[in-house]
Amino acid sequence: MSLSPEQRAVLALWYEVNASLSAYYKLIGFFDSAQLAWQAKVETWRQLGIHRTHLKRHEQPEQTTASIDNIEQALTQGSYSLLFANQPDYPTQLLQIYDPPPVLFYRGDSARLHQAQIAMVGSRKPTAHAQKTTFDMAQYLAQAGYIITSGLAMGVDKRAHLGALAQADLESQGRTVGVMGTGIDIRYPNHHDKLFEQIVDQGGCIISELLPHTQPHKHTFPRRNRLVAGLSLATIVTEATVQSGSLITARLTSEQGKQVFAIPSHIDNSNAEGCHHLIREGATLIYHPQQVIEDVDNQLSWNNRSHPGTNVSTSKSSTNQPLSFNDSPSNTLLSNTSTSSILPSNIKSPRSAVIVPKHLNVVYEQLDWHGQDLDALLLSTKLATPELISQLMELELLGAINEQGGRYLRV
Repeated sequence: MSLSPEQRAVLALWYEVNASLSAYYKLIGFFDSAQLAWQAKVETWRQLGIHRTHLKRHEQPEQTTASIDNIEQALTQGSYSLLFANQPDYPTQLLQIYDPPPVLFYRGDSARLHQAQIAMVGSRKPTAHAQKTTFDMAQYLAQAGYIITSGLAMGVDKRAHLGALAQADLESQGRTVGVMGTGIDIRYPNHHDKLFEQIVDQGGCIISELLPHTQPHKHTFPRRNRLVAGLSLATIVTEATVQSGSLITARLTSEQGKQVFAIPSHIDNSNAEGCHHLIREGATLIYHPQQVIEDVDNQLSWNNRSHPGTNVSTSKSSTNQPLSFNDSPSNTLLSNTSTSSILPSNIKSPRSAVIVPKHLNVVYEQLDWHGQDLDALLLSTKLATPELISQLMELELLGAINEQGGRYLRV
């Protein structure tokens, strides 16, 4: 990739302000172009109130040039690639957030950034149940055609990425985007090297707005979280404490006018207090990924009815075809995204509500969408075998549950 003079100037400013969004946009707002801003005298920068550490870097243009040369060399070698905010292949949905990064470093398939994404975030030390729930839900949503976006952290993030990658057919693999809180060349956590390579090798994408060699810092991860929220149509929190950074992602999602989903747990599970707090504050409680699909579908359908001028494409027909965002940056993300173009044909319409009789509630409440076998249900319900089988048959006739491979699960 050969950089134009303006692109080199963008990188120069980004380097000299040390990736400070406020300083960068203050300079661009005043000078109207990166080249003019970079060529300006340090005194002009000082009069604009630019921080003294940025002024010091601006006084050392030879170091800036060396940094840009190193980036250009890495681009030539294929170590990573770049997207600039004024390019047509820059993800449109990021242009809708308050402070879009002027540049994105990435590895992998950047087409993933333009496809419909759902964020999945949560605890770095999730319970075994939360790990399984996260993996299964990510796999389900990825198979339905969504890209799973997360922050490459330990725990829930890793399980979300792995679930999205665990597809049976090669065409469905790689449906995940990882957003880094470090430079694109820094592996953090260190033991996630295999995950990083798996995402890239299987057709996913890893991105960072930070300059190469940027180390992890407590300030870089909230920045990462805003991109996770900004890229996605909605955010799912599978398990989190009240101090979890996942709640930052949830808050940013809500502030961007998107839906937050939270999975409940036992009331004595301190690891899920953040999810319970979110539900209390208005997040949508879910226990099945189909509920996410239905709500996102309904949200997009309502938005299209509210914006009759939206161009609706009906070309999506393959059941596993990736979902795409509309490319026009002139409208908001949701008004820009047609239901028919963002949802593939294999996504089911909302299920009719099933009314479960009171005498079946004990059995029904023990079931989830993972499925449980008869022995597990006998232990949890304390029912006699004939009575349990009778109630399971009744629930199946009502259309409330299915039996698959000897396991009973909600539908």
